[in-house]
Amino acid sequence: MQNDNQDLNAVDASETEIVRHKQGLPEVTLSGPAHLVQMAVAQNADIEKLEKLMEMQERWEANEARKSYALAISAFRNDCPAIERARKGHNAKYSGLAETIEQIQPVLSDHGLSHSWRTSQDGSAITVTCTVTHSLGHSESTSLTSLPDSSGSKQQIQAIGSTISYLERYSLYAILGLASREMDNDGDAISQAITEDQAMTIEALIEEVGADKDKLLAWGKVSRVMDIPAKNYKQVVTMLERKRNVR
Repeated sequence: MQNDNQDLNAVDASETEIVRHKQGLPEVTLSGPAHLVQMAVAQNADIEKLEKLMEMQERWEANEARKSYALAISAFRNDCPAIERARKGHNAKYSGLAETIEQIQPVLSDHGLSHSWRTSQDGSAITVTCTVTHSLGHSESTSLTSLPDSSGSKQQIQAIGSTISYLERYSLYAILGLASREMDNDGDAISQAITEDQAMTIEALIEEVGADKDKLLAWGKVSRVMDIPAKNYKQVVTMLERKRNVR
């Protein structure tokens, strides 16, 4: 068997045209250190050398998986249309989780991507982690946290479910870099809603200053904090800060 330096040179030479894309999906060929492992086994190499070659192969595969994930995410973002807002709110339209998944799932699959969520709770705070995984095994995650949505006199389990659905939708939007396209029946654009970060800020302020969330939503003529128009964000924050000052 060749010495270690020759082995490494062979690995470098093999790292060409490793991942080929056909219709958005990677086709992986046997390259990297894999053939060196086969050679070592065939020549009865000692265990220590085999272990080093196998560790090298694992690192090589992980790096290729990361590169394939990055290529797939880039292609997905290029091919995926802006998500249409089809559901009606009090003064705005929005895209629900089911509608979002229906629109993006075929494009995700075309590029070898899938998604999943993990939910945890620490006291009243609910955290949802969205993970996107590529077919070669590399995955990345993002997490969002909020308090239960108690607006509209919801029962406790309903408040938790509402928040989980909200966090699932926005964590998916965040990790995939999705955008919503605002729509109205007459074709005119409606007011842009606040971002998820702004919604989290308002939720935290409501809890901190002991504000009446239902009254705030009624004032804004919306059913959820996330539907507050962006143009009203500063005004809402100012109102909540004033409540803090008079306590």
